[in-house]
Amino acid sequence: MMTQLSTQHGSQLVSELVTVIKSNRDYLSEIDGAIGDGDHGINMAKGFTLCGEQLNERQSLAEAFDTLSDALMEGIGGSMGPLYGSFFMGMADNIRSKSTLTANDFAAMLRAGLTELQDISEAGVGDKCLMDTLIPAVETAEQRADEGYTVMLQAIRNAARQGRDSTKDLVAKIGRASRLGERSRGVLDAGAVSCCLLLEQMAASAQQQLLAETA
Repeated sequence: MMTQLSTQHGSQLVSELVTVIKSNRDYLSEIDGAIGDGDHGINMAKGFTLCGEQLNERQSLAEAFDTLSDALMEGIGGSMGPLYGSFFMGMADNIRSKSTLTANDFAAMLRAGLTELQDISEAGVGDKCLMDTLIPAVETAEQRADEGYTVMLQAIRNAARQGRDSTKDLVAKIGRASRLGERSRGVLDAGAVSCCLLLEQMAASAQQQLLAETA
């Protein structure tokens, strides 16, 4: 497998993120309905669908992330648009001048997205939110990047799933669900689930591209 990921196929990677969110729209809303408004899947699918309509076939990864960020900022109501929009904006800014990404570059890209998100959110691990998925995944990427893409990408997927699953036993500390107190325990957080879907798909898409470039 190639050791560097080309940034010239961004449209394909982002279109696969669009697909995974659209195909899980009802699932995400069902989860959200247990302790929230029940519209997470609807809102996410709206923003990602808008992105899909605006993508062109030859965007770099930074350009495609820009398109996604703008669509999420414009197309999603509430907090999720700015949160996810900031994440993808931070990643785009980090790789704008790069034609290829090493595993360490990929980890740095994820860190830059998280840092941009943290500029507008003080949420952290344990708050029962997307940060329970994202922060462990980013930290794992940084810890495992020196072992190469194959190891790192699988570790990202594992960390994202564990972070997602951890929210089931947490009491919500932010957002509408925080008003429920102990009643918010026992169900997954919808944002943690959507974040896991995105990170898993991003890792899978990157691995597929690396394998294709080797063939």
